[in-house]
Order: sequence, then C-alpha cells, then structure tokens
Amino acid sequence: MTTQDQDNQNDTTTHQPSTHERAMSDTLTSTDIKAATDTKQLPQPMPQPLRQATYKTQNNDFIVNEVLPLDFTGEGEHLWLHIKKSGVNTAYLAKLLSEWAEIPLRDVGYSGLKDRHALTTQWFSLRLPKKQKPDSDFAPVDIKEHETVKIIAEHWHNKKLNRGTHNANQFVITLRDIEFAKDQTLGDKPSVEQHLQTISKTGVPNYFGPQRFGYEGNNIAEALRLFARPIPASKPKTKKSKRKRAPREQNAMELSAARSLIFNEILAARVRVGNWDTGLAGEVFNLDGSGSIFGSEAIDDALRARMMSGDIHPTGVLWGVGNDKVSGMAAQLESDIVKINALLTQLAMGLEQRDVKAQRRALRLPIEALSWEWLDASESNEQALVLSFTLATGSFATSVLASIVQHLQLGSA
Repeated sequence: MTTQDQDNQNDTTTHQPSTHERAMSDTLTSTDIKAATDTKQLPQPMPQPLRQATYKTQNNDFIVNEVLPLDFTGEGEHLWLHIKKSGVNTAYLAKLLSEWAEIPLRDVGYSGLKDRHALTTQWFSLRLPKKQKPDSDFAPVDIKEHETVKIIAEHWHNKKLNRGTHNANQFVITLRDIEFAKDQTLGDKPSVEQHLQTISKTGVPNYFGPQRFGYEGNNIAEALRLFARPIPASKPKTKKSKRKRAPREQNAMELSAARSLIFNEILAARVRVGNWDTGLAGEVFNLDGSGSIFGSEAIDDALRARMMSGDIHPTGVLWGVGNDKVSGMAAQLESDIVKINALLTQLAMGLEQRDVKAQRRALRLPIEALSWEWLDASESNEQALVLSFTLATGSFATSVLASIVQHLQLGSA
C-alpha cells in the first residue's frame, strides 16, 4: 500500500460536499431530484478509456442469461421451462404461461425480473398436479411482431422455482458509436483492453444503476411523498380477516430506491477519497459470494491481503434501524454523508420511521469471466465492442459499463 493509499484510508474528516451534494437544499424540487439520481455523475476510481458509447441500439445488443446451477429430479409436479425472450417483460410472460397451462398465476414461478428491452433467457416453473402438459404448443396470440418467446428446454422437478433462486446473470453487451477518450494515454484499443484487464482483477464500484430510481428520479419523488404521509396504524388481526401486505411490502419500490440513493452517495464519497476498496477502521466486511458479514475495529495486514485477493469486500449501509455492526471511522463517514445532504436526511428519517431494518451491501463489484471482442467496420459498418461477463444477482451491468465509458447513451431498442 502506498503512502497516498494510507492517507486515503485514514481520511474521513476532509470530505467536502460536492457540487452534486450542495445542490440539495431544504426545499427539494424535481430538478434537484433529477440531479441527485443522475448516476452518470457518480465518480469512478480510474479514468474511463471510452469517451462515448451507446448500448441497447438493438435488442440483441444486450443479452442476459440467467445462471441457475441446479440438478433436476426428473420427477415431481413442477414443469420447469427455459425460455428465450425479447420485447416481453417477465411478469407478463408469467401471465401468458398461466393462461396457456390453465393454472393460477400463483402456480407460475420465476427467480428474477429480466429486462424487456433485451434478449434474455430465464427459467419459469409451472405447477401441474396431474403432470399433464398443455395439449397445444406455447404460441400466445398476444405476442406482437417485435416480440419473441421460445421454449428452449424443459424439465420436471419436485419444487417450484422461487424468487431469488438464481445466483448470477451472464451478460453479452455490444457497445456501438464508440469514441475513444481524447487523452492520448487512453484513446486507443490497447488502452481499453488494459483497462478491462485491470477491472477484471480489481472490480468496480457496486453502484445501483439508473433503473433503480426511475425516469428522472421518479421513484425517489414517490418515496418523499410516501414519507410525507402519516404511517397508517396497524389493525389487530382476527381469525376471519385475510392477510394483507404490510405497508412496507406495498411500497417496496420506494423504500428500495431511497436506500439505494443513500448507498450510492456513501460509496461515491469513498471513491472520491480512495478508500472504497481498502477498508476503514470499524468496517463491516462481506465474504465474497455470500451474505456473510463481520466487523473489524482496525485494519491489519491480514485483512488488507484478503481485500486485495477479493476474498472480502468493504460494505456500505442499506439505510435503516439497527445499523449497529459498523463502528469507528466507517460509521462516522456514513453518518456524515447523510447529515450534510438534505435529501438523504429526509430519506433516512423516512426509512427509520417505517422501521426498515438496516442491511449491508458490498462496495466492490467483482466481475467474473470478463472477455471482449472488437467488431470492426468491415463486419458491421461501424466499430463496436462486445463485452461478456458474469455478475452476482443484485448488481447492475450498467455499473460495469459506467466504469468504462464516460458518456454512456441508451439506444432505441
């Protein structure tokens, strides 16, 4: 570790509010919220070698394959279907499958939501008690010309597919309209490839992507409206009363967006001072590839070696009550970031008032099996870069792209 790295690790008191933070005032406007949720402004630990690129120009420019390691029993009442789709969202496809199989929607299982504007493969399960498949092939009439759905594999299994079963997603993303950075040390293919080799070893900041916040930050605006309303009093349950979703479950989108914005700002502050991947006194660490966490009052050589190897990662808070595992300098930094930002303060108070429990999320996002291929003009009438990599569930491919491209544009797919 260099002297500069040590200085960064120990420096939590010199953080100055950024322009992004100073823009927030006690009176929050839609412009403020839009600026606060603009993930393009989040800092990166290294200069991006591409000045500009576009993704999702075509549906097959963004491919997502669900990674679901599972041995099927070959028996049971659940028919698991591996489906390739484009232009159709997951929930709507589940509805179409329930109609085709003539079963209740609750008997259709899937693990995660997949992007409508992408070419994706994912698993669904259908509970068929009599183990009788539908007489007709799956060919829904509601599918439009630009939408495709195809069953590519099927297996019988003894369990329903539940949410969160898959542990990773594999991405194949094509970047088009590429412009290299103007800096002479960055602006060529070898520089891009060197950058990709580096992040494949170091990982990238584990930011939440723009989709978490909605168009122009609308999910955050909804969260503020939610927090401005009185908390409904809970009614005592009776034997005859049907179970209703708790208010926290009903407002999951708003609560998740609020926690995500606070996390992003804490991570951004740590990227700016350079300790996002080196740890602080009082840090809570995440064991790579698991939900296990542990705290440490001091950073020693053994912890530094484990961080460098990728065995453990520093974490940031997903805000809520009971954030008692973090301490010392790490806790002080998280508290300070919320206190100096009027928007974050409001969101944190709203989460606490609704008794949302604090959790921890890794600050660093490891990138597995990263590879790339250049498509030259002779092949596609333009220069393009095809990236292939795998990420754990709950992370965002756009965070990987943002670490490579300064101005990432969304195409028209």
